[in-house]
Amino acid sequence: MNSTPAHVLVVDDEADLRLGLTCLVEETGARVSAASSAEEALRVLRRETVDVIISDIKMSGLSGVDLLHTVRRNWPATEVVLLTGFGSIELAVQCLQDGAAHFFTKPFDNDEIVRTVRQLAARSQARTLPGMGAGGDGVIAVDAKMRAVLSLVEQVAGTRVPVLIEGESGTGKEVIARLLHRRMGVEKPLVAVNCAAIPDTLLESELFGYRKGAFTGAEQHYEGIFRRAHRSTLFLDELPSMSPAFQGKLLRVLQEKVLRPLGAETMEEADFRLIAAGNRKLQDLVTEGSFREDLYYRLNVFTIQLPHLRERPDDILPLAHHFLAQAVDMHGMATTGEQGAFRPETVAALQQHAWPGNVRELSNVIQRAVILASGGPIEAHHLAFHTAKNAETDAAGSTESYEEAKQRMLEHFQRRFLERVLESTNGNISHAAEDSGLTRAAIQKMMRRLNIDRARFDHR
Repeated sequence: MNSTPAHVLVVDDEADLRLGLTCLVEETGARVSAASSAEEALRVLRRETVDVIISDIKMSGLSGVDLLHTVRRNWPATEVVLLTGFGSIELAVQCLQDGAAHFFTKPFDNDEIVRTVRQLAARSQARTLPGMGAGGDGVIAVDAKMRAVLSLVEQVAGTRVPVLIEGESGTGKEVIARLLHRRMGVEKPLVAVNCAAIPDTLLESELFGYRKGAFTGAEQHYEGIFRRAHRSTLFLDELPSMSPAFQGKLLRVLQEKVLRPLGAETMEEADFRLIAAGNRKLQDLVTEGSFREDLYYRLNVFTIQLPHLRERPDDILPLAHHFLAQAVDMHGMATTGEQGAFRPETVAALQQHAWPGNVRELSNVIQRAVILASGGPIEAHHLAFHTAKNAETDAAGSTESYEEAKQRMLEHFQRRFLERVLESTNGNISHAAEDSGLTRAAIQKMMRRLNIDRARFDHR
C-alpha cells in the first residue's frame, strides 16, 4: 500500500455528482476532498497539497476553465481533469491546449476515470516529492521502504559520522549519497569516485595526489581526491574493489585526518565526511577475508540498506513517469495518449516485471520505449523486456559508470530505430522524418554521430 496516498480534489456544484465522483475516486486508494465551487477549491489548494483535481466546467461563479488557468499559474505540479455535459471538439482541444491533463464528456466511463486518476496522481507525485531538486540527483520515494531510507538520511545528515550504503547494482547508491550531501548544507561539491574504475597501481596517486617530480611523468603538482574532498564529502563507490593493502592506507587517513602527497615533505589536512558504497555486504567480505575488519568497523557506524526496485512497488510508476519526462526532453520527442503516454497494459507490464537491473534498468527501458514509440503512446511491446535482458545483465556486471551504460544502451537502440525506419523508406530522410516524428535535422545529426550511411538503404 502506498505510504503517502494521492490527494484528489473533486469540484462540482451538484451534490449528487460530487458524492458519486468522490466514492469512485476513493476506489483508487486516494485521499479525496470535495468542493462545491471553484472558489472553495482554491481555498483547499492554499492550505493543502493536491495531486489531481477533477472539476466540472459549468459552475456558478468561477468556471472549471477559470480554475484550470489559476491552477496552472500557481500549482503547476497539480494535474487537472475537466468534465462537461456539453462537450464539443473545439472545447476539448482548447482545454487541453490550456493545460488540462484530460477532458471527459458526461456520461463518462467509470473505469476510465479510475485509470486516469491513478496515472495522473503518480505523475504529479513524481514532480513534487522531496529531493527532486536540480542537478538530476533527486529521489522519488512514494513507497514506504524508500520513505524509511529518506528518514535515515535526515537523521544522519546533521552528523559527521561515516555512512555505509549497501544495495544491489542500479538501486541508486550515488543518488542517496548526493542527497545526504545536500542535506548536510556543505557549500563545496561532493567528490565521487568509482574505486573499481581506477587501477590499483594508480589509486594512490589519484587519492593522495603528488608533487612535481615525484615519479616519471609527474610534470606538475596534482591535488588528490582526498584533498579535494577536504571539508566536504567523499563518496567512494565500489569500495570492496579496493585492495586490502590500500584499505589500510584509507583507514589511516580516516583516523588521523592528514596525509602526505607523493613526493611531499609535509603532511596536509584531509578532513572529509566519508560515504562508502558497495553491492555486496561488507560483513560477508570480512568473513571471506577480502575486506579489513578494522576498516569495516570504522565504516559501519551508520548503514543505509537500499531496497531492490521490486521491493518498492509503489515507486515503479512514479519513477517511470519521471524517466519518461527526462527521455522526452532529451530527445525532443512528443508523446501522446489518453493515459499520460502509458497504455493500461503498459502500466501492468511495468508493475509485473521483476526489474533485476533495478532503477537503472527502468530508466533504460523507458528511454528505449520512447524511441520505439516514435511519438505515439507507449505500448507494452515497446518496453521490449526480452531484448533488454542480456544487455541489462551485462551492464549490471560491468565496471562502466551509469552514464556510460545508459549512453551505450541508447546508441544501440537509436541505431536499430534509424536503420529500421531508413530501410522502410529506402533511405529517404524526408519520409523517414515524417514516419518517425523526428525532424530531418535530428535524423541527419544522429546518422552522422552513429556513422550511418543513407546509401546502403537505397534499394531502388
